[in-house]
Amino acid sequence: MSDRPVRVQVFGRTDVGKARDHNEDSFLVADLTTRRASLQPEVREHDVGRRGTLFMVADGMGGAAAGEVASEMATTTVYDHMVKAWGGDQEVSEQRFAYRLKEAVELANQQIHEYASNHLEVRGMGTTTTAAGVFQGALYLTQIGDSRGYLIRQGRIAQITKDQSLMQRLVDAGELTEEEAAVSERRNIILQALGPDPHVKVDLTRQELRAGDLLVMCSDGLSGLVKKEEILGIVTQATDLVTACKELIDLANDRGGPDNITCIVAKFGGGLPNPDGSEPLGHQVYPLLDTESTTEPVPVYKPEEAGGRKTEPATRKTDPGRKKWWLF
Repeated sequence: MSDRPVRVQVFGRTDVGKARDHNEDSFLVADLTTRRASLQPEVREHDVGRRGTLFMVADGMGGAAAGEVASEMATTTVYDHMVKAWGGDQEVSEQRFAYRLKEAVELANQQIHEYASNHLEVRGMGTTTTAAGVFQGALYLTQIGDSRGYLIRQGRIAQITKDQSLMQRLVDAGELTEEEAAVSERRNIILQALGPDPHVKVDLTRQELRAGDLLVMCSDGLSGLVKKEEILGIVTQATDLVTACKELIDLANDRGGPDNITCIVAKFGGGLPNPDGSEPLGHQVYPLLDTESTTEPVPVYKPEEAGGRKTEPATRKTDPGRKKWWLF
């Protein structure tokens, strides 16, 4: 990579969909160097600084207000931990960045689990979480659940996350094809979520970035209705990222919009090397060295103190159903 910084352009959008009466999804876009989490112009296009950049999609579940509380807790806790713990680290390395990102997701699970245990009205709530960190020319992803990340490079699209779902497990075991899994009545069963269990196993992966790469992150309200080849076509043909997000969500709604729909689209350039076609593209596990946390305890989450970082705040109405179930 050259001495020039990585340049990122990014936009995100969330929509309630056509069938639900409130939105349990949350997302976050943040410049960790300037400590700004917003979709203001200075974040929508910025140089990736010394502390990196953070994108998150969280898909809440639990009915009533529980799902949106869980997803907002996830984005708030991960962002706050990265700003405070990673932002205060003297060691600024890729291992430390990845460690702090994984630690932040584990901490979010702890906070959501403890909050639900102490508040009967939201007991049983949970959320998926896919958090992507950009640092020194590479993309690090932490995942719990089935919200997805796709990378587009030179006209190709690859899923760089792996669903933590019953269907994915059956596909991996050779018991179902991907096509069969996509239409199964059990496709919404996930194996992990933040909140229901006191401990989670975070999937941590790494992907080298190249000039012109496009990252798409989304909840299953999009990926469950729009094929990755269709995502590729929309994102590469859109005039800008705002249009890309709108067209992705519009397509999911045109197909019934049975769930909340959230997506983030980011484009990378600046000092990144050009792709030469030899780089691996896909789900690539990133090993962490053993290290000890120096993190101070994070205060218990209080919804009334959370800064709203969704472009379309959710209403709090009763939802008698659940969008997902999980197995442990």
